[in-house]
Amino acid sequence: MKRSLLPAVLLLPLALLASACSSPSSADSGSGSGSNSDGKGSVVLNVGDQKGGSEAVLRAAGELDDLPYRIQWSTFTSGPPLLEAVNAKAVDIGSVGNTPPVFAAGADSKITVVAATHGDAAGEAILVPADSPIRTPQDLKGRKVAVAQGSSAHFQLVASLEKAGLSLEDIEVTLLQPADALAAFSTGKVDAWAVWDPYTSQVLAGGKARVLTDGRGVVNGLGFSVASPAALADKEKAAAIGDYIDRLRRAQDWVHEHPDVWAKVWAKETGLPYEVALAAVKRSSGTRIAVALDQEAIASEQAIADTFAELKLIPRKFRFADYVDTRFNKNLPPSTTAPRTYGKGSTS
Repeated sequence: MKRSLLPAVLLLPLALLASACSSPSSADSGSGSGSNSDGKGSVVLNVGDQKGGSEAVLRAAGELDDLPYRIQWSTFTSGPPLLEAVNAKAVDIGSVGNTPPVFAAGADSKITVVAATHGDAAGEAILVPADSPIRTPQDLKGRKVAVAQGSSAHFQLVASLEKAGLSLEDIEVTLLQPADALAAFSTGKVDAWAVWDPYTSQVLAGGKARVLTDGRGVVNGLGFSVASPAALADKEKAAAIGDYIDRLRRAQDWVHEHPDVWAKVWAKETGLPYEVALAAVKRSSGTRIAVALDQEAIASEQAIADTFAELKLIPRKFRFADYVDTRFNKNLPPSTTAPRTYGKGSTS
C-alpha cells in the first residue's frame, strides 16, 4: 500500500502557489485591474506577479497608496512564463528566483536583470518521508527524485548531488511541477522531492516528512527583479521601474519587521494555513534583504548557467553579465551580505 503523507485537501491551495522558481510547460496568465485607477499619472507599468506575490506584499506594506503611475498586474503560475511575457514585451517587470533568468537568457530571450535580494536558503530543500531509509544525500543513488525543471530546486538538487559525490545520472529524475510533485510525494510515487518554500513549510507542517538536506552553503539564495529591455529604454517607464523597485525593497523591510501580519495576509491570499505561512516567512521569505547586483552575484549566476549548459539543459553558453543592468544598485550592500534571521528555533 502506498503511503499518504498529506491530506488531499492541502493540494488545492498549494496548486495556487507555484513559485517564481518553477518552470511549467506553458504560461498561465491573467490581468488584474490597474492600481491608482483615479487616473493620476500617464505611465502604465505592466507588472508580472504570482498569487500572494508582489501586489499582495506591496499593498499590505502600504506601498501602493501614493503611486505616481498606474500598475497593470498580470498573474502567472511561475517565473518562466512570466519571463516569456517579459521577452514578448507584455510585461515590463516581474520577480523570479535565481534560475529562471538563466533558462531565459540561455534561450536568448530579451530580458534584463535589474535588482537582487539575498535570503536564507533553508527553504530550498530535498524532502523525504519521515520514515524513509534515506538518511544522507548519498542514499539518493538509484532513487526517484521529483523536481521542477529549470527551477531553483533543480540547481539545488544538482549541487547537493555533486557535494555528495553523485550526479543526476545516479538518480531517477522525475520532472514534475509542484502540485503534481506534491501528489507524487504524498502517495510514495517518488522517494524524495527537491522543492522550495512555501511547499517546504507546508510538507514539514504535517510531521510526516523531513529535510534530507537544504540549500545552505549550496545555492546562492538570490532572487531577482527582471525587466524588459524595451521598457528600460523608455525614459518614463525606466523611472517608474526604479520607483517600483524601491517600493519592493521597502516592502521587504516591512515583511521582516511584521512577520505575523504578513503571514496572515499571505495565508488569506493563497489558502495556506496561517501557521504554515508564518513558518515560510521565518524560514525564507522574511529573511530576504535587498542587495547590489555586483560581480559576486553575476559570477554566482554564471556558475549556474555554466552548470546547466554542461548538462545540456539549456541550449547554449552565454555571459550572464550581458543580461544585467546595474543602474538601480544605489548604495545597497554586497550580494554576499548575510540574510536576515528570526533567531534559533523560529521555524521549528
